[in-house]
Amino acid sequence: MPPIDTATNALILWALIGYGLGSIPFGLLLSRIMGLGNLRRIGSGNIGATNVLRTGSKKAAALTLLLDGGKGAVAVLLARVFAGEDAAQLAALAAFLGHCYPVWLGFKGGKGVATFLGLWLALAWPVGIACCLTWLVVAFVTRISSLSALAAAASSTLWLVFLGHGTTLFLGIALTLLVYWRHSANIARLKAGTEPRIGQKSS
Repeated sequence: MPPIDTATNALILWALIGYGLGSIPFGLLLSRIMGLGNLRRIGSGNIGATNVLRTGSKKAAALTLLLDGGKGAVAVLLARVFAGEDAAQLAALAAFLGHCYPVWLGFKGGKGVATFLGLWLALAWPVGIACCLTWLVVAFVTRISSLSALAAAASSTLWLVFLGHGTTLFLGIALTLLVYWRHSANIARLKAGTEPRIGQKSS
């Protein structure tokens, strides 16, 4: 953990800002704007890029991926510039929770993978790149998005230690556990061999 130098009121403010940014449901908004239907009634009903891809629109899925990652990165960078590293890490956690549990959607959000990657690209870009490459390699080999996400999350703590970013280790462990928690249903399907592959229009 970094030294806690920022005032408590400021930390609370950056946590709220991080949560607010993270809770913007870009997948849901883009699907409606682009006339792709109600994302909650498509595929898994998730608001993330993988489910947006099941609408058949690669453009919408790519935009969702970029925006979901970007909102996490923006939360981190703003907090770092205007407060400090302690606020940046708190804003990162809050942004992730905002994506997964947005108040606007009854606390039923996405699984946070793109936001997770965006957070690490902003917090420690070498770790972010390593996690992205891990996701890409596993996705290329297996064509299973959830397995790629789980591998990227699990590897993140190893990358943090290997690449010398130990001050973010506690945050890394917390985010990894949250990713696994949000993917509990996917883990069950992976064990059963019924997890859909990338681009598959699951019912």
